[in-house]
Amino acid sequence: MEFRQLEYLVAVADHGGFSRAAKQCFVSQSAVSHQIATLEKELGAELFERAGRRVTLTAAGDALLPRARELLRLRDEAVDAVRPRPDRIRLAANMSFAHSALAATAAVRERHPGAEIDFLLKPFAQRIAAVKSGEADLALIRGRLDEPGLYLEPLWVDNPVVAFSTRHPLAALGRAPSPRELAQYPLLLPPADRQVLLHRLVAKVFAAEGLEVLLGPEIRDAHPVAFELVNHPEGWTLLYEDPRQPGIASRPAPGFTLPVSAVLRTDATPNPLVAELLVGLSNGYRR
Repeated sequence: MEFRQLEYLVAVADHGGFSRAAKQCFVSQSAVSHQIATLEKELGAELFERAGRRVTLTAAGDALLPRARELLRLRDEAVDAVRPRPDRIRLAANMSFAHSALAATAAVRERHPGAEIDFLLKPFAQRIAAVKSGEADLALIRGRLDEPGLYLEPLWVDNPVVAFSTRHPLAALGRAPSPRELAQYPLLLPPADRQVLLHRLVAKVFAAEGLEVLLGPEIRDAHPVAFELVNHPEGWTLLYEDPRQPGIASRPAPGFTLPVSAVLRTDATPNPLVAELLVGLSNGYRR
């Protein structure tokens, strides 16, 4: 079974005859008839009843037609997903990058109203895979990456905030607590295999001061961080953005920093829109 045969099947069904279908497909009538006959032989069933110039679907043809349309639609989607489009950017990220990405996207769209910028929500590993496969033009990540065929474009430096319950002893300081002050209290984070960057960052900062991390209960899937902090008022955590939620205090954490970069393919065709988006994401600065 070939896509060409399915195209001819749909054309004959839509136009009610082989001659009109041939004109629609810009081929000869004999070519359409031959391909439909070949398909019928392969399937072992007649797809059309031919009564003079009148052509109607058989029960088998009627059953195949919607499936043929769906297969052709999926084919077109697959081709469109990998076909280079200079007016379209596919950006893979997670929700922690949404604010920065939206501002840069709006600026590009204002200058290029016809541009289309898709925001693909994906976890870290899927972001990298999307860029490697061509599904995404670029991905936003924190930290480092060493993958063949990919390179990092530095964008900005993230400064996570320290967050804890307003009942936490450190909330009364009115300033950013030091690593030594934080080390006295349990750190609340998701398991290390789901939040490796923040675990490594805290361990690195604490080790530089000769301190050890006191780990508290793990934050489980579908458990909002704010609720965990309220339920464990002695604990603290690191967040990429100020939560601005009742009962939660947050402080800047100058010692905790993570580089943010765009992941791109080394063999990607240069795209001026991608270049503009990178400038916007880096707040106008690119190395």
